[in-house]
Amino acid sequence: MSKRIVILGAGESGVGAALLAKQQGYNVFVSDGGLISEKFKSELVQASIFFEEGKHTEEEILLAEEVIKSPGISEQASIVRKIREKNINIISEIEFAFRYKGDSKLIAITGSNGKTTTTALTYHICKHADANCALVGNIGYSFARQIAIEPKSIYVVEVSSFQLDDITSFRPDVAVLTNITEDHLDRYEYKLENYVRSKFRITENQSENDVFIYNLDDQVTMNALSKYPIKSTQAPITMSRELPQGAFLTNAQMHLKWKNEEMRMSIEDFALKGKHNQYNSMAASMAATAIDIRKEKIREALQSFESLEHRMEHVASIKGVDFINDSKATNINSTWFALESMKKPVILILGGVDKGNDYNLLRDLVAEKVKVIVCMGKDNSKINEVFGDIVPIMINTENAVDAVNASFHYAEKGDVVLLSPACASFDLFKNYEDRGKQFKQAVKNL
Repeated sequence: MSKRIVILGAGESGVGAALLAKQQGYNVFVSDGGLISEKFKSELVQASIFFEEGKHTEEEILLAEEVIKSPGISEQASIVRKIREKNINIISEIEFAFRYKGDSKLIAITGSNGKTTTTALTYHICKHADANCALVGNIGYSFARQIAIEPKSIYVVEVSSFQLDDITSFRPDVAVLTNITEDHLDRYEYKLENYVRSKFRITENQSENDVFIYNLDDQVTMNALSKYPIKSTQAPITMSRELPQGAFLTNAQMHLKWKNEEMRMSIEDFALKGKHNQYNSMAASMAATAIDIRKEKIREALQSFESLEHRMEHVASIKGVDFINDSKATNINSTWFALESMKKPVILILGGVDKGNDYNLLRDLVAEKVKVIVCMGKDNSKINEVFGDIVPIMINTENAVDAVNASFHYAEKGDVVLLSPACASFDLFKNYEDRGKQFKQAVKNL
């Protein structure tokens, strides 16, 4: 009898895991409490994988020898509790995929901010160096799907804390932790230390032959570093001092020091601008260096990288007003970085599903740079409360079209309309991509 595996959730990671499990000879059953998209449904049908949608049938699920849980499903969900009560092993899709990666190399990147840019940039460097590589995880295909359909020698994986919560043996050759700020605290009993522990799990199976890249200037990371036994070789990044090994900035030059070699590059040559992107560029360069990508390839790739959709993406300039789509800013810190890099007066579109945000962290920057706040969410009371006394004009809207129209109405030549919501998007949109696309469409309709 083949081993029975049940997959909870039929999004990209769940369906990817199902395809790989089927390929590896498991008896697979997929269960999604919501509706499964047509695209994923047809893939499951084609692969002859049994599935259900709109419900979780307990007697089917509790027969599992192992359960792969999609990252979006909370530990508090009643079906998850019942699986735990029966002591059935629960793993994440990245853990499952890891078992079948063969002798490929793995660069895994996590962090509260900058992880998508760092992941995309690391992949861009590897690709530019003609490495046989794939970009997987939270961007692109799921790790499991890539292994099932087209295995590669190097995987650059963006991993979330939710995916790390359910690992046992997952071990990246190179682990990158960009930074840690308060995010997703609603899933971690509103305790920062629980979230920090989750992020540090990226290192827990590493050995001294593996590499751990982290930000020396990030206070939360540094406070936690001594609590977790790091066995891997450390390659920190910093803007505050010179290092014997790692990446650092001095006098507008990036230095990469690794195995008695050093590379230098002017930050003027980085395609990505802004202080936060200098950190992302250092982290990606260090990761590529750690898997022996040649220095000149890293240099060229840093100069040719184009920024990502929904991340500080310039949409249009209309009558002297710039529109910027930063829909991927789903937490306070991302919005802080976006505001910090603004050189013109800002009309800020904020709001969505609040994950326990402390908007007070933005007050100083908002007071300095923002002339109008346009709220876009079902409940904007907290935003109005925090900024009402420092921003003269506050407008409440409930969709992208109204938010864009209101912003344009108050904008003057030389202003920037910045969509950087600091919140998740699930109240009005499918996800941050949907929010960004609706914003861009509304701008085009102007």
